[in-house]
Amino acid sequence: MAVVTDPQPPARTDPPASPDAGRRRIVAMTIWAVAFVAAWLGIGLPTDPAYAFVWIWLGTIAWNSDRPWRSHLRFARDWVPVVLLLAAYNLSRGFADNGATPHAMELIVADRFMFGWATGGEVPTVWLQEHLYRPQVHWWDIAASWVYFSHFIVALAAAAVLWMRDRHRWAAYMRRWGFLCAAGLATYFIYPAAPPWWAAQNGLLTEVARISTRGWKAFGMHGAGNVLNAGQIASNPVAAMPSLHTAFALFVVLFFLHTTRRRWWPLLLAYPLAMTFTLVYSGEHYVIDVLVGWTYVGLTYLVVGLAERGWRSLRARQATEPPTTGPPPPRAETPTPPIPANH
Repeated sequence: MAVVTDPQPPARTDPPASPDAGRRRIVAMTIWAVAFVAAWLGIGLPTDPAYAFVWIWLGTIAWNSDRPWRSHLRFARDWVPVVLLLAAYNLSRGFADNGATPHAMELIVADRFMFGWATGGEVPTVWLQEHLYRPQVHWWDIAASWVYFSHFIVALAAAAVLWMRDRHRWAAYMRRWGFLCAAGLATYFIYPAAPPWWAAQNGLLTEVARISTRGWKAFGMHGAGNVLNAGQIASNPVAAMPSLHTAFALFVVLFFLHTTRRRWWPLLLAYPLAMTFTLVYSGEHYVIDVLVGWTYVGLTYLVVGLAERGWRSLRARQATEPPTTGPPPPRAETPTPPIPANH
């Protein structure tokens, strides 16, 4: 069932697909899916940007296996700068604290102020784990692990679909995504903040377990989170404000919301809410981190949208203004009327 209501793309000018294109796509996507599951079980889920890009690129190759190789190489050419920026972003987060003591108490105070009336004075993370966290894994732990993992793949996968459908919209998507990442990274340097599990380890909260990946163990997939767990160990533990996990979730939903039928809006908007529950329950973020992340999304759309409109206005003025270089054209002289002869 189609949910996107974009205008129909222009007619394709490339050669028509062969009769075997559908069968070829099914075979190629089956091979891709089998290889993905094997790598997932053996290595881990693709949470590293470069690793995720490889699988997304292979997926586009399998989906468009009838296209010439130059089309697939154009995908790599457009995406390599994006992957490099994401890799630099992940590496730079690890240096955001600069050895300074992270902010923690003000975040705890903020969450207690907003929700203490309903949680008995506890922050929501502690209250949720007291009511839901058990030694055995439940279905909500499994759902939380999958929602948490989706942060690392949904934004990239949506960008890949946009690239294949409409490169102009892909560029608009990437401008906003890049701005959001840059704003979040700048905040990590200016205001290093610790998540609830760090606060608990340092005696600022009662016991909080970091349980974002425990749901996979219910299926015996102990290696499913290897890459993610390694990344969590190596990453900066005090880059919690704002929560870019929920910011990315809301960002993707808002980008596609206006091209989606209204009856699907509740389903789309449930995604950032599910991400919020996952992060707060698993000890990764406070609610205040989430609210600030959503605020950053709004500012991103506002600032980038205004910049784009200003750029278009500037280009339009430049296109309508006459050229100002070179000497002015010579003025046409009015011919002098002939003097009548005297008779």
